[in-house]
Amino acid sequence: MTMNEVLEAVRSGKLSVGEASKLMPAGNGNGGNRLSCKVSATTGALSVYGLQRMPVTLYTEQWTRLLAYADDIRAFQKANDKSLTKKADKVA
Repeated sequence: MTMNEVLEAVRSGKLSVGEASKLMPAGNGNGGNRLSCKVSATTGALSVYGLQRMPVTLYTEQWTRLLAYADDIRAFQKANDKSLTKKADKVA
């Protein structure tokens, strides 16, 4: 199951965040290439760990809007690929 599928299942109520966390291996111990989800203890929002040093935390409605916009983001990335900086470019 991909991250998007897991997040969609959480958003639709088919999976709890705890169940989703079990499907996605915990992330930060392996170089940050695995992602995990948790419920933020302070806000009750969904936090995704493993993308960057700090988690990406949004309320469920925000995740729903962002995931619905995913195809537009991919199209924008493709159209602007030459202008966008990749992390590997920054490290090198």
